[in-house]
Amino acid sequence: MKMIYRFLGTLLVFLFTLTSATAQQYDLLIRNGRIVDGTGNPWYEADLAIKDGKIAAIGRLADVQAAQVIDARRQIVAPGFIDVHTHIEGSIQELPQAENFIYDGVTTLITGNCGGSFADLKKFFRELDSIGISPNVGTLAGHNTIRRAVMRLSRRDPTPEEQAKMEAIMEQMMLDGALGLSSGLIYIPGAYSKTEEIVGLAKVAARYGGVYATHMRNEADSVIAAIRETLEIGRQSGIPMQISHFKASGHNNWGRSREMLTVIERARAEGLDVNLDQYPYPASSTNLGVLFPAWALADGDSAVQARLTDPKIRAQIANEIAKNMAWRSNSGRMDYAYVARYSPDSTYQGLNITQITAKRLGKTKTKLKDEIETIMEMLLKGGAQMIYHSMSEEDVGRIMASPLTMIASDAGIYRFGKDVPHPRGYGSNARVLGVYVRDKKIITVEEAIRKMTSMPAQRFGLTDRGLLREGYQADVVIFDPATISDRATFEKPHAYAQGIGYVIVNGGVVVADGKHTGKRSGMVIRGRGYRPQ
Repeated sequence: MKMIYRFLGTLLVFLFTLTSATAQQYDLLIRNGRIVDGTGNPWYEADLAIKDGKIAAIGRLADVQAAQVIDARRQIVAPGFIDVHTHIEGSIQELPQAENFIYDGVTTLITGNCGGSFADLKKFFRELDSIGISPNVGTLAGHNTIRRAVMRLSRRDPTPEEQAKMEAIMEQMMLDGALGLSSGLIYIPGAYSKTEEIVGLAKVAARYGGVYATHMRNEADSVIAAIRETLEIGRQSGIPMQISHFKASGHNNWGRSREMLTVIERARAEGLDVNLDQYPYPASSTNLGVLFPAWALADGDSAVQARLTDPKIRAQIANEIAKNMAWRSNSGRMDYAYVARYSPDSTYQGLNITQITAKRLGKTKTKLKDEIETIMEMLLKGGAQMIYHSMSEEDVGRIMASPLTMIASDAGIYRFGKDVPHPRGYGSNARVLGVYVRDKKIITVEEAIRKMTSMPAQRFGLTDRGLLREGYQADVVIFDPATISDRATFEKPHAYAQGIGYVIVNGGVVVADGKHTGKRSGMVIRGRGYRPQ
């Protein structure tokens, strides 16, 4: 009899263990959330289960268990946000947890924009794999990077041999996993290239399923001509196009977003595959050099220094800068241009050029010619990262309302408290959901999330992300629609977004209860042309 009792006891323990093991079906279970799946469809209430890094089930999962359960009642459960326009070269290696992006709900970063990328993508990807990263990372191949490798900073057309070399580099970068080609036609040396040069590289990217993302040649008075050049590149090469940080810059161009969007809509009706991205702020951020004529920046630092120290050429440069102030600023002064980072003198950071000039000269009133002298001296000392308040809020809202527009930050990974950067690096997605969805009601929450998730995934060929769908990678964001907001301002930019409680990357909980866990579950994302070596 004792043996029977012992056997029955063992059997009961075995059955209990088996039942418990069966009940522990999932790694993570998110209960009672409002599912906004990324398609643009209305939200619905359901549970979502994750196992082995992927979405395993969505629905009423009443009888299941998981190792970890999150109650998302009255919260929105959405796909992780995909930031299609970032500049993380260098900073991702130093700050692999990418807090400013992660706290804003971003689970995937697309870098290599505006014509600048790493040249050796195999090395870049190996570094990311070795250190471990919190977000997923994919990259474009930068035209400026490729041109510099072949032609340095020469202000001329490539020879046929040089064009062939650039196209060979482009092909290798696609084979190494680039998502496509980016250009920065306002920057050096991209500003010296002609349309045909870009078309040649775009044809290579198109053969491997890539996209063409462009910082166009002009975003101000000649913006329509720049859009048409972009469309011509797409027309000749057959590549899908992405116009970066779409904007109407300069006060005399405010309101032109209507005309700009009409050109894009007509191109799509013609059959050209083009869409847009934007950051949700009426100020841009880039380097000090964009204030100077492109010819003045040719051939490297020593050549620039020689021009700026030659009185006759310096005067010519100053005259061209002064002429451009007519469209750049309402006042015709440089009070719209603020310093975000200036290594030679950090006291300049947070001040505009008018204020810096007054400080430099010890005067209360200065003239435009004094301000031009200030920026020329700053360029001679290495230049600066700037913030330019040059757009209208009306245009920002109109562009956002277009179904062709995705959300992007155009930012890098910030070291908290350092410099005075653009707040877009901390709160672009939260700002859209708080200001443009909840407060201004320009778009719905479902449409905003589509712009941040499935639309970017489709554009860049990310076939297993961007939607809450069974079998997809478990990149998930959980946020409170009533409290989500950006807290970073131009005056005090170092503030993380609020209202995002959980961020999950490939099934790993990277943010829990609003705090970064230190988890680095991100992975490298390679393009369709990738061929393992």
